[in-house]
Amino acid sequence: MDHRRRALVRALGAGSTLALAGCGGGSGGDGGVPAGNPGTPNQPTAPDTPTPPSPEPEPPAPPNVRFLHGVASGDPLSTQVILWTRVTPEEDAVVTVTATVATDPAMTAVVAQYQAVASADGDYCVKVDATGLLPGRWYYYQFEVGQQRSPVGRTRTFPESWKATDRARFAVVSCSNFPNGYFSVYKAVADLGDLDFVLHLGDYIYEYGAGEYGDFPERVPDPPHEIVTREDYRRRHAQYKTDEDLQALHQQFPMIAIWDDHESANDSWHGGAENHDPLTEGVWQQRKSAAREVYFEWMPIRPREPGNTDIIYRRFHFGDLLDLTLLDTRLESRDEPLPAAAGSLDPNRNDPDRRLISEAQMDFLLAGLDNARGHWRFIGQQVMFAQLNILEIPGLTPDMKGQLLAVNMDQWDGYTADRDTILKHIEDNRIDNVVVLTGDIHTSWANELYRNPAVLVGDLFARPLAAEFVAPSVTSPGFPDGLAELASVALPVVNPHIRYTELKTHGFILVDVTRGRAQAEFHYVNSIEAYDLRGQINDRLTKVVAVESGSSRIKEDLPLSRPRTLRTALFHPPVEHNQEEVLS
Repeated sequence: MDHRRRALVRALGAGSTLALAGCGGGSGGDGGVPAGNPGTPNQPTAPDTPTPPSPEPEPPAPPNVRFLHGVASGDPLSTQVILWTRVTPEEDAVVTVTATVATDPAMTAVVAQYQAVASADGDYCVKVDATGLLPGRWYYYQFEVGQQRSPVGRTRTFPESWKATDRARFAVVSCSNFPNGYFSVYKAVADLGDLDFVLHLGDYIYEYGAGEYGDFPERVPDPPHEIVTREDYRRRHAQYKTDEDLQALHQQFPMIAIWDDHESANDSWHGGAENHDPLTEGVWQQRKSAAREVYFEWMPIRPREPGNTDIIYRRFHFGDLLDLTLLDTRLESRDEPLPAAAGSLDPNRNDPDRRLISEAQMDFLLAGLDNARGHWRFIGQQVMFAQLNILEIPGLTPDMKGQLLAVNMDQWDGYTADRDTILKHIEDNRIDNVVVLTGDIHTSWANELYRNPAVLVGDLFARPLAAEFVAPSVTSPGFPDGLAELASVALPVVNPHIRYTELKTHGFILVDVTRGRAQAEFHYVNSIEAYDLRGQINDRLTKVVAVESGSSRIKEDLPLSRPRTLRTALFHPPVEHNQEEVLS
């Protein structure tokens, strides 16, 4: 009797304890189930019966996203390259994104995967520095969130700087104003298929409001007002990256890019801009900072260190064939431009303390020229380097270099001391094979560079120190009809160092480099206004110029370079990964 009672007490005690542990209730046994009921969950488990493990919680489903802005890559080095996309989630969320790199466009031969996080803080832009890749190879890449995948992009690494390299091909573009027409030039470049990279020399976006600089139907800028705030700049970049031809270009090639002025405001300098009014548009430094930060969010560009959006000048090596040094002649240290007309007569433009680039940037440039790893030394920058005169008076002071009236104080003509420092360094150190690549002015030029190219008192008959090729615009307007043709005839009379101009047609430069020569092929599109003519080249206007190794004297009307024999491209038959990708 006592035995049964003690057993019952023990059973009830066990049941009461389990109920309290499960419910966190009061001190009594209310709610407990009598012992001995085989269906109760509070029944003690026999010692030899294992407790089943609790099921793992289901991971949360990834958010629904879309890839509306395409994919891009940029800043290729020998073993790494920046990969970029933007996700558009249905609702605000922190999104984990996987980037996959493969050697085939079907994305089956995977070589690496990387993870990144996108959030509203970075406008849902995703940037991955894909490291650990092989030098001199083509790769394909794709982003995914759960089962949602981006388009496949194509990119490459550069050959190592000591690697013997016999050829490079790249396109140079600049000045793409969305409301001025279709990006026909971008389509023409994307259709080439066999380039190593695309060099964008700035004015990737424009800041103006609707109707202020272009009014092409159905291409109204977003937002419709002039962009000033961080959110404004984000919306404008987002609109540009919805363009199908720009997406196709980014999908095909890695891009190396620098900003010019319109990524912030027209004719910007370190302390302001022509198109910035502090009374109505706020503090310039805040606007400049917002423009820089958004540029680094939306472009496939590698910061010098995490969070540094101030410094954009940098250098690349394509095997032992070429070095490419990029400058920032806009936001880093430029002094305020002098007035266009009066400035050319202002002796301050020859002030040795007047800066277009900082002392640190100048040292970076000159050191790169001195210690070049490549056979060719390319300089990519924004504004025209060569002198551009409309009047010459012999007998002027040496500082004036024969220039009485220069055309544009926004160019190096407004900062003559910095230009002379570079040219004197090239001359004194007998540095050869220097080619300057320029954007900004919406027109095409091929210039020989001298310290003083004046006709009567200059050194025009001496050996040119370097050459300059200036790229036409993607859509931004050049000279009007009639004036363009007249200027092309008149300018060389006072500027015989200017060997070629085309001042009104939109296009790009295809630069083909071998050890023997650097060739610039100016290609122009038929139309930026007809959708069905996008990407079509006007072969009648094509112009070929080149400089030979060891000489900066420009030669004209040479044969076009031949395309590569094999192509690795999304829209062309792929090259097998065990074949040589860098082809002559």
